[in-house]
Amino acid sequence: MTQTVRVGAVQAEPAWLDLQGGVNKTIELIKKAGEDGVNVLGFPEVWLTGYPWAIWVNSVVENTELIHKYMANSMVKASPEMDRIRAAAKDANVFVVLGYSERDGASLYIAQSFINTEGEIVLHRRKIKPTHVERSIWGDGQADSLTSVVDTPYGKVGALNCWEHLQPLLRYYEYCQGVQIHVAAWPPMFDLPDPKKLKWPFHETNNANQLCSQFLAIEGQAFVLVATQVLTEGNLEKLNLIDSGVCQTPGGGFTMIYGPDGKPLCEPWPPGKEGIMQADIDLRDIDYAKGMIDTVGHYSRPDLLSLNVNPIAAKPFHLK
Repeated sequence: MTQTVRVGAVQAEPAWLDLQGGVNKTIELIKKAGEDGVNVLGFPEVWLTGYPWAIWVNSVVENTELIHKYMANSMVKASPEMDRIRAAAKDANVFVVLGYSERDGASLYIAQSFINTEGEIVLHRRKIKPTHVERSIWGDGQADSLTSVVDTPYGKVGALNCWEHLQPLLRYYEYCQGVQIHVAAWPPMFDLPDPKKLKWPFHETNNANQLCSQFLAIEGQAFVLVATQVLTEGNLEKLNLIDSGVCQTPGGGFTMIYGPDGKPLCEPWPPGKEGIMQADIDLRDIDYAKGMIDTVGHYSRPDLLSLNVNPIAAKPFHLK
């Protein structure tokens, strides 16, 4: 296993509601990562085809046509579009954690596919519980999505989506799987709006969600790649976000890379900047943090507190 690894976290604007355009942009970013010598590259939550923020600020009726188009541009895992992305990962020799809105039949899921340097999907998972109004669009991941870590030549790579970082038992199970490099995948998130104009919870802001990602680094003693989307003013109308009161443009990005003690390893970017934030990390540095706190090892009390996990995915029908 390689000890020194170059990691990259994407902060960029999706090709909103445009699957083919999104695939093209994904391939461009993977190619750029390969040229830069990146070994592990993390994409934001539902990078394909972007996060439909209007679900939080408009009614179901107002969003009917938007979501209809969103469904049509959500990607099937076994598809020509995914084949192109897998080939790009192989050509660039980059291990990719890809976030996308997955279409399976007539249902959508917030998915992550782990694609190795041979272009193979070695792990596929879905967000186990979409958050609040997200549940009107995306379905739940089942027990097979509890596996969130895969062994690679660059260490044990894991990933979670958005507020899965607020599920303590899910985080703990990822630590049990030995995660060393974690992709924290997020949609665009914004500063707290003016409280005189709009009451909005702090936990729905970029600052709060960056703190969630940083805490996973501290609690799990892992390197964390925070990958985020960007939103520009020219796409507000397309996304039903004119006068939303929440979305600030250009903005949404809060990408960062953290060490296993929670230390930021890069300078912060402006929230509207696009690119791949990169850092060279040494997996041996994890032991500095683990020596003081190993939450699934010497700093645990399994005789007092333990986690029960159901590994069997539920199915809507059974053949006998």
